[in-house]
Amino acid sequence: MSDLVLHEHVAGPRGERVLVRRSARRRRTVSITRREGDLVISIPATFSARREKQWVTKMVDQLVAKEARSTPARRSDTSLLEMAREVSEAYLAGRAQPSSVTWSTRQNQRWGSCTPSDGTIRLSHQLQGMPDYVVRSVMMHELVHLLVPGHGPEFKALMAKYPQAEKAQGFLDGVSWAKSLPPGDDDVVGQEEPVGEPSLQRAR
Repeated sequence: MSDLVLHEHVAGPRGERVLVRRSARRRRTVSITRREGDLVISIPATFSARREKQWVTKMVDQLVAKEARSTPARRSDTSLLEMAREVSEAYLAGRAQPSSVTWSTRQNQRWGSCTPSDGTIRLSHQLQGMPDYVVRSVMMHELVHLLVPGHGPEFKALMAKYPQAEKAQGFLDGVSWAKSLPPGDDDVVGQEEPVGEPSLQRAR
C-alpha cells in the first residue's frame, strides 16, 4: 500500500483513515472503496492538489450520505449496546463499559445522558435516522462521561479521540437551530459493511 497517501484532515463516517491513490491509467473517473478498515480514493494522476482535496471531500460526503440512507431508521437497543462497545474499544481502549444503552422518548432537550453510578446510557429517540457518525459521536460523549465527570480538560482530551466529533457537533447544532432547541454542553455530541466502488464519479 506504499502508493497510498494519507489525507490527515479528512476522516471517514466511522473515523476511518482516508488514503488517496493516484493512477496514471485514470483519466476522468474517481472512485472510493473500503479496504482493510480504511477508505481508499482513486483519482487521476493529473489532478492538482486543490482538485484532489475537492474530490476527496466530495467522495467522503457522498459515502456518508449513501450509508445514512441505508442505515435503518430504528436501531434496536441491542444494536446500541453493540455500538457502545465498538466505540469504547476503538477510542477508549475499552475502558468505558455501559451496563445498558437504550433509546429514550423523554429526552427532547438533550441528545444523550448517562448515570455513571449504574453505567446506564440513554440516547434521545430524535437521533434515530441520523447519520451513523453522529449517533456514534453522541455515544462517545456519554461513554466518556462514564469515565470523567463534567466537561473539563480531561473530558475534552478523551472526546477529541473521536475524529468526527466536531463535524457531528455541527450537524446537531444545525438540527437544534432548526428546531429552536437551545444547544448546551449536555447536548454536545457525546457497521462495517464492505462496500465496493459504489459509483464511478466523472470528474469535471
